[in-house]
Order: sequence, then structure tokens, then C-alpha cells
Amino acid sequence: MKLRNAWIVFAPVAAALAGLSSSYMLPVDHDALQYSKGEVTDAISRLQKRLDSGEAQLRYDDEFGYLRSVLKELNVPSSSQVLVFSKTSFQAPRIAPRTPRALYFNDSTTVGFVRTGEVLEFATLDPRQGTIFYTLDQEKASHPRFERRDICLQCHQSGATLGVPGMMIRSVTPDRNGMPLMSLGGYITDHRSPLKERWGGWYVTGTSGEQAHMGNAVIQNPAEDDRLPVSEGNRNVSSLTRFLDTGAYLTPHSDIVALMTLEHETQMANLITRVGWEARMALYENDAINKSLGEPAGSLRESTVHRVNAAAEEMLEYMLFSGEAKLAEPVRGTSGFSEEFARHKPRDAKGRSLYELDLKTRMLRYPCSFMIYSDAWDSMPGMVKDRMYQRLWDVLSGTEPSPKFAHLSAADKKAIAEIIAGTKKGLPAYWQPSLNR
Repeated sequence: MKLRNAWIVFAPVAAALAGLSSSYMLPVDHDALQYSKGEVTDAISRLQKRLDSGEAQLRYDDEFGYLRSVLKELNVPSSSQVLVFSKTSFQAPRIAPRTPRALYFNDSTTVGFVRTGEVLEFATLDPRQGTIFYTLDQEKASHPRFERRDICLQCHQSGATLGVPGMMIRSVTPDRNGMPLMSLGGYITDHRSPLKERWGGWYVTGTSGEQAHMGNAVIQNPAEDDRLPVSEGNRNVSSLTRFLDTGAYLTPHSDIVALMTLEHETQMANLITRVGWEARMALYENDAINKSLGEPAGSLRESTVHRVNAAAEEMLEYMLFSGEAKLAEPVRGTSGFSEEFARHKPRDAKGRSLYELDLKTRMLRYPCSFMIYSDAWDSMPGMVKDRMYQRLWDVLSGTEPSPKFAHLSAADKKAIAEIIAGTKKGLPAYWQPSLNR
């Protein structure tokens, strides 16, 4: 099959760019995990069940295939569109600066669209199993069917994804054809990355002032140049018409704020998966040791507690934006994503939300990840959630003196605690006083 061969040929390209990490690869088919065999309840599998029952239908159009209809069914806004032109996908032969790949996303699912591509691509966060990958054939069919693609783990399980099936945002140095120049290196980016390292191989619409980034640029002559051109023409771009036919996509944007949001979200999703899997494996092994020693099944060994707590601490730091790269100037998008992002999201009695953007000196007005509302967060083992809520309370109540959280002012901590207490179900009882502080 042509498609299957394409996956294999370009896997080494993506993997070589993933970078280095201290994370080891978790065994996806460990008895406590069963990634390949376990039941999934992600957004794509739920949509497939609705299609099979006749409750939902996908509409096909000649220009975009099933794209518009799928986005509607998955509640993924078109304003989230971002465009990547580096050849870092299994559909690489069809991707170039004139024909970038479009990504659309919400809190759980990312959809990939390539002009003239054979399939739509999907990465969706299952509440228990982590990120699951699917494709949907772009030929019109009487019964459209999503196909699970575990072969994606060739690229999508690495140090860059913290050793679990996941997503990452790569910033590379592309040539004029979109081919990454691997000898010049690259970055895996999230909210901790300085803007100057972000978005190589991506188009970027929006303003960032004098803050440079790697977007909207290629190296024309690799034999003579070893860095991307940095100029005013490559930043503060409101229109991409000089780069590509924007009418060939759902929107003419590749919004800078959408890019920032996707960066944060992908790594947070990887952390939720990683910590949840670590806990499930640790508890499984804990029970096996207890059984072999004839000890009570419910007793927790010190090594198990340490393993889970250490993993949870890394997630705590990330979700509270420890180490976030500060913005020197305000950032503003072009697609309306900023306004749509916070619409219809959980708000406390004072109207505040973890989805509110700042974009002046930092990404969020209240620096705490909105992924706390995800089904994946709620599906983490109880041991992990207990630890996370305790550690969040330690930081937000002011009893945690660690300099890692010095970026949070007293007002920040109070507001975040009140928002979580007012919007998040299932909190321990000791959180309720935060509403009256």
C-alpha cells in the first residue's frame, strides 16, 4: 500500500528531529497499560460509534473532503488553524512551503489536513490510554470509517513525548522545499521556549513586536547559509498571500496565539499520560511485590510513593507555568481564536476562567493549565490526583516556599485557588476554604 510505505519512509526523518530527553520509553503493552488492546473512549472512537448507529453523518465536499464536517462533529474551531510547511509528517511528499499541512485542535483532539492528501490525520487524547492516532480516508464513502494507526508511534513515542504516545511541536530549520536541515538542529517547543526558538517550518500570522521567531522563513541556499533570515518581513505578518494560496484552506490564518496554545496543550497532555502510566505501572508492580512477600494487597511501598510523587512534581511545575518564557511585548493573533478560546468555558462566581489569555507578559491571565478540566486528568489514578491536589493546595495556599513558583504573585495564587475551587468537581474538602479567603 502506498500509504503504509509513506509512513515508514519518513519516520526516521521525524524521529531524528525529536531531540534528546532523559525520559525512558514506557512499555505500551505492559499489563497495567495495554495501549494496543485496552478499551478506548476517545473523541474519535465515540464519533465512530455515532456514525455506525446513524446518530451522526459526515458530509463530503469536493474541495475539503470530510474536513468541515469532521471539525463540526468534534467541536474543533476553524479559528484554531495553524499551518506547518516543514516535511515532518508521513504525508511529507505533499507538503511544501506552497502547500502546507493544516492543523486544527481543541482540548482533546488535533486534526491534520493536507491538500490532495489521501487521508485526514487525527491525534486524540483518550482519558486512560493517552494519545491515540487515526486516519480517515478522503475518498467519499457510504460508511466513513476511522482507522487506528499505532504505527504512528514510530515518531510519536520518543523522548520528545516524554516516553509515551503523544504529540510534540517541532521547530526546525527548513530549506526552500520544506525539508528540515537536520545538521542545523531543531527544538521541541512549549511555553518554556523563548520565541526566538519557536515555529521554524511554520507559518505565523499575528504580531509579536520586536520579538523575533523562526516562522515564515526558509533557507534559500543551504550551501551558503546556516541560519534562517530574521527580518521584519518574517514577523508581524497579517497576510500569508505572498507565501501560498490561502484560499486553498479553511481560513487564511496560522494564528500565533493558536500556536502558543497548542504548544502548551501537547506537552501538558503528554505529562498527564506519563504520570498516569507511571502510577498504574507502579501500583501494578507494588501489588505483585506485596503478593510475593505475603503482605496486605493495599499497602503502598515507599518506592511506589516516591515514584508517583516524583512524576507528579514535574507535572505540577509545568501546569503552573514554572519556567515560562516571558513576553517582552504583547502578542496578538489574527483569526479570532483568542476570543473563541475562552468562550463557553468554566467560570467561577466572579466570572474568571483558567482559559483567559493575558498575552502581554505571559500566556494566561491566571497561570494554571486549563487541562485540569480534561477527562484525561479526571481518569488519572486516585493516588495521582490526591497528590496533585495536595501539591496544588500547598503552592496556592502559600505554604510552598519553593522558588520554582516565585513567578506566581499572592494575587495569582488566590485567584487560581478560587477559580479551581469554584469550577472543578471532585476536589478534596480542604479546598473549600479557598472560596472564603
